[in-house]
Amino acid sequence: MSTKKALLRLWELGQTEHARLKTAIFLAVLGVLAGMLPYVMAARIVSALIGKENRPAAYFLILCLFSFIGYLLRSVLYAKALAFSHRAAFSILNTIREKLMEKLPKLPLGTILDASSGDMKQIIVDQVESMERPLAHLFPEMTANLVGPLCVLIYLFILDWRMALLSLVSIPVGMLFMGLVMRDYGEKYKASVEVNGEMNAAIVEYMSGIEVIKAFNQGDNSYKKYSEKILANADYYYNWMKGCQYPFSLSKAISPTTMITILPIGWLLYTSGSLSAGTFITTIILSLGIVGPLLAATGFIDSLAKVGTIVGSVDKILCSEEQIHGTEAVSIPNNNIRLTNVSFSYHDDKEILHDISLDIPENALTALVGESGSGKTTIARLIAGYWDIIQGEISIGNVNTKKIPLSQLYDLVAFVSQDNYLFNETVRENIRLGKPSAKDTEVETAARLSGCHEFICGLENGYDTIVGRSGNHLSGGEKQRISIARAILKNAPIIILDEATAYIDPENEAVLQRAISKLVKGKTVIVIAHRLSTIKDAKQIVVVDNGRVNGIGTHEELLKENARYRSMWTAHIGAMEGEVL
Repeated sequence: MSTKKALLRLWELGQTEHARLKTAIFLAVLGVLAGMLPYVMAARIVSALIGKENRPAAYFLILCLFSFIGYLLRSVLYAKALAFSHRAAFSILNTIREKLMEKLPKLPLGTILDASSGDMKQIIVDQVESMERPLAHLFPEMTANLVGPLCVLIYLFILDWRMALLSLVSIPVGMLFMGLVMRDYGEKYKASVEVNGEMNAAIVEYMSGIEVIKAFNQGDNSYKKYSEKILANADYYYNWMKGCQYPFSLSKAISPTTMITILPIGWLLYTSGSLSAGTFITTIILSLGIVGPLLAATGFIDSLAKVGTIVGSVDKILCSEEQIHGTEAVSIPNNNIRLTNVSFSYHDDKEILHDISLDIPENALTALVGESGSGKTTIARLIAGYWDIIQGEISIGNVNTKKIPLSQLYDLVAFVSQDNYLFNETVRENIRLGKPSAKDTEVETAARLSGCHEFICGLENGYDTIVGRSGNHLSGGEKQRISIARAILKNAPIIILDEATAYIDPENEAVLQRAISKLVKGKTVIVIAHRLSTIKDAKQIVVVDNGRVNGIGTHEELLKENARYRSMWTAHIGAMEGEVL
């Protein structure tokens, strides 16, 4: 997104704060003009003294008083302008965050899950917050630093157009060199953010994996990758700044040299009698006050690039395609699920599922099996409403899922995956998330059914034990069972277990299998499993291979009729025998 478009988009997002921003800009402009007043008064004083004007002492005192008032007004107006702009900036950032949080639930859940949580956090929290200072200063100060000198130039043109032009000679040359600095500045800044992000990711990876790195004696290789990213970040900034060094220095050196043209040519005009001493002195002094604000305005180049990059990231999320679903609750007569000619691809990329047609009956357990990457989890996530399909139809109780509001669809489905997130709360509250109104007895019943009641009671504070961030105080199997208890408590009519027994030991797996068998009554249960022995009693098993349905039947039927399933079963039995050995 270009800087111009980013500023227009930012102005649009901050429409509720236009009054405050305009007030801040107006006060800032007045402040810059007030700051010019001492230059005007100084020019008057010098002109009066050189011209030997017969002025009383009170005249000079009044001019000095106006100079003091100018300095005072500049400080007061500047402070007032910043007060308005900072309040507006905080309000705009709050609006942006609210819009982002309103947008996220409307995006496909799979898109959010696929995105890096670090990237989302960086945009919503860090990057948006980092805009406060540039935003609070950018609109009022940059505008004032451009408008103020413009007003002075108009005044100089009124005094003498020749001297006004002379005061401008060095500024375009200086701005020309500044233009070289600004060339592709936005793109370079965006690239610097990406390079910095890669460095941060490498640092996090290095620190997070330090245990594995030491265990496998890979310190040298891992440190090399870590150091390469840091050096790449440093090299990028060094080369970028090195390229800006000379034009930036020339711009800063040339822009203030207005005296090079004003003094000699002005003196010739004065000695020829075509320029008064007062106008000559006024031009000299005011020209000194023009360059400062203009150079201050160029100091916002970095802020412009920063705001442009961040607004582009924010706008990318706000303009993301939303899921299209009904808005009115619909009646679902049963929990039968049907997929009809369903095809799907991620981000318009290579198609993952190809013309899938499948009936999943209620009051029964249906298992999806296949190699990793075959499309099992994608099918389950499409049923749960994580994405919208690109072709075909998915229905629940003969109702197209696109006609079902997302909130109702999420209520219909309880999804338990391999890696479920636990909040930094008590065990009780993490389970109760499945049903916020549940009583403690209901929570404990769900925990017993999922086989985690005993280990919870063995924790320091039982059900009131804090599980830590992401549940890091618990083992993988313990976290998994709590997630399953949460799904049981939700009591949704459709339950999807995606490798839900991956971290469960054999003893508790038997408990869990008994709990799943109790859940089947009145519900549609879908299980994705690699351990085929856990699903051999399923009412139907669906073999998925390369995004297509390869076979459907019971365990016995597939062993007889489906070579793919037979091969998987043989491999599974061999692996089990190997584990026993």
